[in-house]
Amino acid sequence: MGNYWFYENHTDGYGVNWKIKKIVHEETTKFQDLAIVDTVEWGKALVLDGMFQTTEKDEFIYHEIITHVVMKTHPNPQKVLIIGGGDGGVLREVLKYDSVIHVDMVEIDDRVVENSKVFFPQIASGFDDFRSNLHTKDGMQFVKNTLNKYDVAIVDSSDPIGPAVGLFSKEFYKDISNCLNDDGLVVVQSESPIFYEDIFKSVHKNMSAIFSNVYVYLATIPTYVSGPWSFTIGSKKYNPENLPNDKNYISGLKYYSESVHKAAFALPPFINQMIR
Repeated sequence: MGNYWFYENHTDGYGVNWKIKKIVHEETTKFQDLAIVDTVEWGKALVLDGMFQTTEKDEFIYHEIITHVVMKTHPNPQKVLIIGGGDGGVLREVLKYDSVIHVDMVEIDDRVVENSKVFFPQIASGFDDFRSNLHTKDGMQFVKNTLNKYDVAIVDSSDPIGPAVGLFSKEFYKDISNCLNDDGLVVVQSESPIFYEDIFKSVHKNMSAIFSNVYVYLATIPTYVSGPWSFTIGSKKYNPENLPNDKNYISGLKYYSESVHKAAFALPPFINQMIR
């Protein structure tokens, strides 16, 4: 085995080295640099613009925690919107609910989807489900123009660089709100409060300008930048901290549980201070 290392730069003073076995595939799409690398510790990984997005070993943590918190909060999620998430992990988790009858997934880069089908079939297993509808479009334009109404929206965006920048804006959250039903809710990944405090606070501020009920919860994603990773919910009606009686038991989950759900909303004082 060669001694190959992949360097991932997060800030001017912090980066991470990943030992890799080989570069499985790489290309430049219309929107970003895409690579599939085989790592020593984490299995195959999807890399976009030099940043790890998904790894085989820990993908279930991110995909379960961003999906099931809002899906369990809504009492009867039937129509779901996914923005981003081209690897298919969120789609896979959403489709575990029998109540779901229709999912619109909007991914701007079709090459992310196609490569995920080839190299991560266990993650991208939901694309052939009859309930899923893939739209290769800009997510911001989709929510601005759609006439559909959704119970739950999940914004599984990459970091706010390149095509994902607008997915962190107040205008985008307003458009998301407009395409939600009167009891709908949306969740977004809102970055690391420690390393990207400005982005984290901006997401909370922008969402609070649109939704009267905004909640933050945390999880640790091992292959993301060190420390807690945040998720922010905008809700029109339901409080995700008050987990209802579980009408939709989902078996086989490896990270999410009712106790994890409740604990995720226990924020350390320094993070609470950021969003006051």
